[in-house]
Amino acid sequence: MINIEEQIKIIKKGADEIINLNELEEKLAKSYKENRPLTIKLGLDPSAPDIHLGHAVVLRKIKQLQDLGHKAVIIIGDFTGMIGDPTGKSKTRKQLTREQVIENAKTYEKQIFKILDKNKTEVRFNSEWLGKMTFKDVIELASKCTVARMLERDDFKNRFKNEQSIGIHEFFYPLMQAYDSINIKADIELGGTDQRFNILMGRTLQKEYNMERQIAVFMPILEGIDGKDKMSKSLGNYIGINEDPDTIYEKVMKVPDNLIIKYFELTTDLHPDYIDEIKKHLENETKNPRDIKMLLAREIVSLYHSKDEAESAEENFKSVFQRNEIPEEMPALMLMGGESIIDVMIRFNFASSKNEAKRLIIQGGVKINNNQIKEFTTLNLNNNDIIQVGKRKFGKVIIED
Repeated sequence: MINIEEQIKIIKKGADEIINLNELEEKLAKSYKENRPLTIKLGLDPSAPDIHLGHAVVLRKIKQLQDLGHKAVIIIGDFTGMIGDPTGKSKTRKQLTREQVIENAKTYEKQIFKILDKNKTEVRFNSEWLGKMTFKDVIELASKCTVARMLERDDFKNRFKNEQSIGIHEFFYPLMQAYDSINIKADIELGGTDQRFNILMGRTLQKEYNMERQIAVFMPILEGIDGKDKMSKSLGNYIGINEDPDTIYEKVMKVPDNLIIKYFELTTDLHPDYIDEIKKHLENETKNPRDIKMLLAREIVSLYHSKDEAESAEENFKSVFQRNEIPEEMPALMLMGGESIIDVMIRFNFASSKNEAKRLIIQGGVKINNNQIKEFTTLNLNNNDIIQVGKRKFGKVIIED
């Protein structure tokens, strides 16, 4: 097992807060002495199974802990998912059906193993213990926390202040997920900074049940490629772990320069010493930020695909965006003879309307066979013509006989 100092360095990389560091050192020392891996807990809400790099921040940290010799216990909240985590919500969440929860959980399970080491991961469903609790057990659990403590949570406090409804069942969510920590004897629990109340409740309950308290490791929220808002699919500023290599590479290259180091820390498994060297190059301006960002893009693509595919994506990016070359592979545009360039642009989603197509042509954003065009009223297309719209959209014309 790797020495304690090195483990601390890796665990701290990118972390927003650790509660508490002294206890973590003691746990690691005991683990090292007994040659016993620590149990790392992560609870997943199965209501949103499509993982992007923002979701993967915590998973990557767990993978790093696995590489240090520890084991992960992923708790799929099939039971808590029927309540729904009220964190950050201004109203009671709609409860999922049992069927919805199970289906989402299966999807989540498939995705997490694109990141985690399956041999060092145990997947549990919290219905395993929560579903067996009697009403007496529930009352005993509820007695461990006061209403005043629950109302310390911003979401509950704000809803109470604004006279918005709070279901009694919502108070049970943090208690139930904290009870998960007791059942698996968690040593460390990871989560985003938005999960602070829930994770600290785990420490509180463990103390109430005379157990050694888990360490809380909070990871920061990752901004999307717009550099402003939290990464979100609904905002369109996300990088999905299931996206193709070219798309991931291109999206990473859009990350603002001021977020390069944060992305290195939160989305890669590179050693903190190596990231410190990259940081020095940026601060001293000894390397071009674009070249460092290309290293970041290559590293991220390699994590979710392969090194060969990362190199291919980089070559494609250089060809299309830097050398402005035509890519070797592109979609075929099956046409009937006589269609105009505007008709083609609309039908194949290169433009959303005739006005947009005309505007792109007038602005010089459309090329045929690498020649910029300005006319659009009478221009027709021939077989094997290459259409380029903007920097990334390409298509080869195929005229049907």
